[in-house]
Amino acid sequence: MTKIVLVAAVLNCSFFYLFGQEELSKPFSDCNIKGSTTIYDYQAQKWISSDIEDSHKGTLPASTFKIINTLIALETGVVKDENDIINWPGATDTTKYGYRPDIYHDMSMKEAFTTSAGWVYVELAKKIGKEKYKPYLEASNYGNTDLSINDDDFWNFGNLAISPANQVAILIGVYEETLPFKKTSFQILKDMMVQEQTAEYTLRAKTGWTRDGGKDTGWWVGYLERSDNVYFFATRLIKNRTDKNSDFGACRKDITKNILRQLNML
Repeated sequence: MTKIVLVAAVLNCSFFYLFGQEELSKPFSDCNIKGSTTIYDYQAQKWISSDIEDSHKGTLPASTFKIINTLIALETGVVKDENDIINWPGATDTTKYGYRPDIYHDMSMKEAFTTSAGWVYVELAKKIGKEKYKPYLEASNYGNTDLSINDDDFWNFGNLAISPANQVAILIGVYEETLPFKKTSFQILKDMMVQEQTAEYTLRAKTGWTRDGGKDTGWWVGYLERSDNVYFFATRLIKNRTDKNSDFGACRKDITKNILRQLNML
């Protein structure tokens, strides 16, 4: 039995190891935001959550979908590697994606992932087609696999939903390379996901932020790889768009790192 099967079993019985919930909730109150952080200790095979109930609630994945989207784009041959150039289509809906002129140009797959250039992945989604996405998402046990919205940006808008616990299960599948993709695809993705690398650890992660349904939903998901262990995490923040919080984006990482330090993981 692989670890990913074990994770699925754990999720089905809703078993979590809860650690100092009041202390783990403090970083959220310090940021004046609601949300949760879900962590899986790989060696101990233990789950840690600041909010067990929230860990199981599904919402749009936003740009964290770029993790599995990259694998699908590589697997389907829409791009061959991280250096493939995607041509700027010359127009974008800035009211939908935000005004980001710094990303409106031809760019490589790697740059698109690093800068979270949404238009690149929308262009790739048009070429892949929803009929090809569905089998990969189902085989990977990715969220509810609902792609019913008439929009190529179905990870930022619509009914696709994934929970923080499910995000962690997907990350374990990436780490173990047990999801239904080629080894070369995993290697390209893992290299692109590196955000921090020191003598003590490598941190691979992806942010996400969508503004659908009158809500700001922000994510930071990834895993911290040390010589003796791996810690998988998924932090999700949610607020009403009418509630102003200029630290919303920064808090995704700040809260996660605060909790990882509390647990002596970082």
